[in-house]
Amino acid sequence: MEQKIHQGRNVKRFREMLGVKQEALALDLGDEWNQKKVSLLEQKDVIEEAILQKISEILHIPVEAFQNFDEEQAINIISNTVHNSDNASGNSLFSYYPTVNPIEKWIEALEEIKRLNAELLKAKDEQIRLMEKLIENNKA
Repeated sequence: MEQKIHQGRNVKRFREMLGVKQEALALDLGDEWNQKKVSLLEQKDVIEEAILQKISEILHIPVEAFQNFDEEQAINIISNTVHNSDNASGNSLFSYYPTVNPIEKWIEALEEIKRLNAELLKAKDEQIRLMEKLIENNKA
């Protein structure tokens, strides 16, 4: 039986990894969007290409990630790259040779993006405070 990729679930998965709330995504999507509409979108198996493209631009995630990421395949890749190296000598700790997992590297990159976004937001908040202080000083 062929597994179908659930694009809405993938949008939710990546949005949450980036620490973006539904309300924030709705705000970036436009005036006709709200938290409830984003929630409903994340329940859809297939999302319209134009909406996926806009979400891709907002989250800085390739459209293909939403269209192709399959959790079941990811689990299979992970389980196939981990080898149980129990051997007769019982020295399995030293006979294990890990492989580089591209999904792990991808998640690390997403965490770095999340950290950088937090720094940008912090810098933006500081700029807003400085501007408010300048405006307040100009009024005085």
